[in-house]
Amino acid sequence: MARIDKSKLTKLEIIQVATKKFIEKGFSNTSIKVISDELNMSTGNITFYFPSKEHLLAELVDMLCEFQWKMMEDETSGGKSSIMALALELVAMASMCEEDEKAKNFYISAYTSALSLEIIRRNDAKRAKELFSEYCINWTEEQFVEAETLVSGIEYATLMTTGDSAPLNVRIAGAINTVLRIYNVPEEIIDKTLDKVLVMNYRRIGKRVLKEFKEYVENVTEQAFYDLLKNKD
Repeated sequence: MARIDKSKLTKLEIIQVATKKFIEKGFSNTSIKVISDELNMSTGNITFYFPSKEHLLAELVDMLCEFQWKMMEDETSGGKSSIMALALELVAMASMCEEDEKAKNFYISAYTSALSLEIIRRNDAKRAKELFSEYCINWTEEQFVEAETLVSGIEYATLMTTGDSAPLNVRIAGAINTVLRIYNVPEEIIDKTLDKVLVMNYRRIGKRVLKEFKEYVENVTEQAFYDLLKNKD
């Protein structure tokens, strides 16, 4: 077994506590000091590994993107990538933000942080290329990246509810319809996707996402975390 670097263990400890606090209290209500007090660690030690709270959020978002997508694949496609998984991911996030202000704060913070938004767009562009290449013939990498700039704006608008926002099902239907049209998905596939996803218990799935992500981070082994960081290097 590879020897675990102590610095990676420290990063894991910080990430575990930050995940718990960001989900339970909201990103905006969690300071670096709150995290350092929980760890009995100086704020300087934390900022040595994560220069700012936004850098820490970005690390969590990177992990959440992978975790959340796998969860949607398992719910819809037996562990395979699909348009249904993409639609359900948006629906689950929207329902979370509708019902839980702390979850909403976490996701809105991710979409309004330049560091985290770049990670979201990068992950989603890679996924979009895999899902939509047959409908976007001759598209370049740059075109998928440009499309995700639009898509991330649609996602943000769907999550960012206000007092006069349209009902959840209306926002969801409009968002999915618009996103799939950006990628030239045929109308009959769009209609089938909407029919299927809107009758799913997406509120239940939404409630599970952050709960299970927090449990995943709490229980990730030192070796698994080391391997995760190694794969990113």
